[in-house]
This record gives sequence, structure tokens and C-alpha cells, in this order.
Amino acid sequence: MAVRDIEPISLDLDRLEQMAESSYYNPYTIFDWPEKIEPEKPWMSESLTTLAGTPMWDELTRDQQLELTKYEAINFFSLNIHGIRELMSEVVMRIHERAYADVSEFLHHFIGEENEHMWFFARFCLRYGGKLYPAQPTLQADSVSHLSPVAREAIIFARILIFEEIVDYFNAHMATDEALPHIAREINRVHHQDESRHVAFGRMIFTDLLGQVAKRDPAEVPAVAAYLESYLQYSIGTLYNPAAYRDAGIPNGLALRRSALQHPARLLAHDQILKRTRKFLTRAGAGRELIA
Repeated sequence: MAVRDIEPISLDLDRLEQMAESSYYNPYTIFDWPEKIEPEKPWMSESLTTLAGTPMWDELTRDQQLELTKYEAINFFSLNIHGIRELMSEVVMRIHERAYADVSEFLHHFIGEENEHMWFFARFCLRYGGKLYPAQPTLQADSVSHLSPVAREAIIFARILIFEEIVDYFNAHMATDEALPHIAREINRVHHQDESRHVAFGRMIFTDLLGQVAKRDPAEVPAVAAYLESYLQYSIGTLYNPAAYRDAGIPNGLALRRSALQHPARLLAHDQILKRTRKFLTRAGAGRELIA
């Protein structure tokens, strides 16, 4: 990591730091953890499941549909846990580097909050689902290994941002879904509250780093954009976990995953999930229109 090759990042984070301090909560006492979740309630909004809008969902029994919401909620929270662990490791390596000195204070808040998020996601999964799903293979960055250090740095923070924006799309919806158990709504609500600050920070730092890339070598920007489009598609794919289908009692999970990923209704859903992020990337100068 050649952080020394990156110009110091200077962002106005006073408002975000004040919000982090004023809205602090104790994650170990804020939630009322019930002994069990009502069996008739979905754990994830049914409209957010990976089979929503397809004949494959309609072909399931009601018990299978409820089981699918259960295991896709476990998969979603497991993805959060693994994603948080990855982003925390990246941030910890940079927190006291010269280039990040001016944003170090906010990064301390960021790390503390993400550690707490990881705890309550894991507690939900283990207490009610009895498991976490393993981390899925990550999208390798071999195709951009030839890029400059600052371009690779922009990609790292863009990955963090993309992860957080997709998660927040789900959180914001489920935080207000009255069909869900109270504990599921509360976890999504609390996480959405914190992620709104993290997304704002992520957009600011990515914009700064991409600006450095464009200034040093504009020809690298399309390569960054191409990788990020691949990462968007990869991230959507992680929501479709054959193990969740299997645990829900649905056979042929791999074939079902392939069919679902390509179904027109799901492609429209993907566009909706990614709409906000793609709009930001275009505005920042790294949209998919740059890809040859």
C-alpha cells in the first residue's frame, strides 16, 4: 500500500462527527432480544427476497416462502458481517497514515460503529438462526493491479461504499416493514441510521481520490469504472446463496440461482437496488458509460 503516493485528503467532516457523537447509543442495551421470533412472520421483506416477482416464488408453499425469508435474512446479515470485517481491516491500516490524517477522527467513529454493527448482526444470526453463512469468494482486483496506487486506493474505498449503499437500500426498506418481527425492524433501523453517515463519508472520500486519479492520469478512470461495474454485479450475486435455498427446503439451489439471476423481474430489481449508486458514480465521473 503506497499511501505516501496519495495527496492528503481534506474533507469537512465536522457535521458527520457531531452526528456520530450526538446519536451514539449502547448497542449492548438498545435492543430487546426476544426468546424466539414469531413463526408466522417473515424475517426479510418478501419483496426483497431473491425470488420476488418471479414464478419461482409463487411455486413455493407458504412455509417455504417463510423459510426463504428466514435464511435470506441470515445470508444478508452474514454478508454484512463479512463485509464489515473486510472494510474494517482496510480502514485500520490507513487510519494513522499521513494521507488520512485529517479524516482520522471520523475513521475512529467509523471503526467503532462498524464493530458494533458486526456484533448485533452476528447475535441475531446465531441466536435465531443458529448459524452464519461462510464468506463468499471475493472479486479479485487482478485486472486493476497495474493501476497507480491512488487508483487502487479509490477502488478500495469505492468497494466499501458500494457495499454500504446496497446494504442501506435493504435496511431502509426493512426498517419500516410492519410485517417483520420488531427485532428485525430495529436492527435494520439502527444500522440505517449509522450507514447514512458512512455513505456520506464514503462518497466524499471516493470523490476526492477519483479526482486525484483524473488529475494524474485520466486514462485510468475508465479502468476504475469498469472494475466498479463488475463489483456492482458481483455484489448483487452474493444475495443469491444456494445454501439459503437448500436450508429453506428448496431443491436444485445452483440451478435456481442461475435462473433467478437472469429473470427479467430480478434484473429490474437489480437496477432499482443499484440506481442510487450508479447515479452517484456517473456524477462523480466513474459511471458505466465510460466502459468501452
